[in-house]
Amino acid sequence: MMNDFMIDVDNIRKDFPILGREVYGKPLVYLDNAATTQKPQCVIDCISDAYRNVNANVHRGIHFLSQEATDMMEAARENVRSFIGAGSTEEIIFTRGTTESINLLASSFSAAFLKEGDEVLISGMEHHSNIVPWQIQARRYGFRIKVVPVTDTGELDMNAFHSLLNVRTRLVSITHVSNVLGTVNPMSEIIREAHSKGIPVAVDGAQSVPHISVDVRELGADFYAFSGHKIYGPTGIGVLYGRKELLEKMPPYQGGGEMIRRVTFEGTTYNDLPFKFEAGTPDYIGSIALSSALDYVRGIGLDKIAGYESELCSYAVRRLGEIQGIRFIGKAPERCGVVSFMVRDIHPSDIGTLLDRLGIAVRTGHHCAEPLMDRFSIPGTVRASFAFYNTFSDIDTLVNGLERVIGMF
Repeated sequence: MMNDFMIDVDNIRKDFPILGREVYGKPLVYLDNAATTQKPQCVIDCISDAYRNVNANVHRGIHFLSQEATDMMEAARENVRSFIGAGSTEEIIFTRGTTESINLLASSFSAAFLKEGDEVLISGMEHHSNIVPWQIQARRYGFRIKVVPVTDTGELDMNAFHSLLNVRTRLVSITHVSNVLGTVNPMSEIIREAHSKGIPVAVDGAQSVPHISVDVRELGADFYAFSGHKIYGPTGIGVLYGRKELLEKMPPYQGGGEMIRRVTFEGTTYNDLPFKFEAGTPDYIGSIALSSALDYVRGIGLDKIAGYESELCSYAVRRLGEIQGIRFIGKAPERCGVVSFMVRDIHPSDIGTLLDRLGIAVRTGHHCAEPLMDRFSIPGTVRASFAFYNTFSDIDTLVNGLERVIGMF
């Protein structure tokens, strides 16, 4: 393949211990990276070393370990800021992941800015995490949710997007990359158009940050959320970026320790950003390990990763397209990370179960995007999703496995 020279996949794979194991006596072929990525040894070691050497609650202690853990957590915050191009560490809020980030945003933004008669604009390809939190707040505050439709090729209907923006729209919240279709949405155009009408934009970056270089200021995003576990970091840690001037107007999402400046029974004043939104003991070990994962990705280079993974996706589409009766769900010209498909009338779960016995891990089902499944009138898909440690032979193994599965029906 053209981009094989860009990264040394064989050596990279040695950094991921789990890729050397077998499943049902077969070498593991892991193609479920959109759900979660595997962890390099440096991240595993970072977690172990942090618990072994610097485990102490942050921001509150005057003793050496607490100070050291605090310094490491705040260095991680600075690393995240640099990685996504934010202007200040005050704009980097650590959360448990994209889901909590969007729940925080929906709760606090709605409390500050939304009322009955207002509208929030999302899209028809959203993960449930960017649908349900807005529905919960819509019931509370009386605003309406409008939906940008998805075309037959799996792209946003941009004509509909432009027409749906109006004087009642208070926020646009849209995924950067679809976790089902792999579609890379035209965020620059979306943000430019929304900003021309004074409307802020929130971006679900769970599927974009692992695959493409993201600069939130260059993009113009007002909010941007992503998860550590999808970019080779640990589970239970994520990030919400928000523009300082908006975050300052938003009330806290949760109450407790650290998010306060002064507490009395008569009332409470809140801490400065970002701590106003980080109640309780944070996952400081997770933030430190996330920083290690970002360093690892940096060491390979996001441009190289994007180029190699693009070749993987193109090869997968070509090879899978050779299978008689396959139907791709989503054919956007610009996509990354995933290929979703169905084969004849075989239920996706049956395909996934049989592939699993061959050592091939794919995801099947609705992928937490049931409205999108309804749009295409399907029960679910088989989804193969890629990372830079995947190989072209992994895709060949998938195709051979599918041919065996089809033969059983």
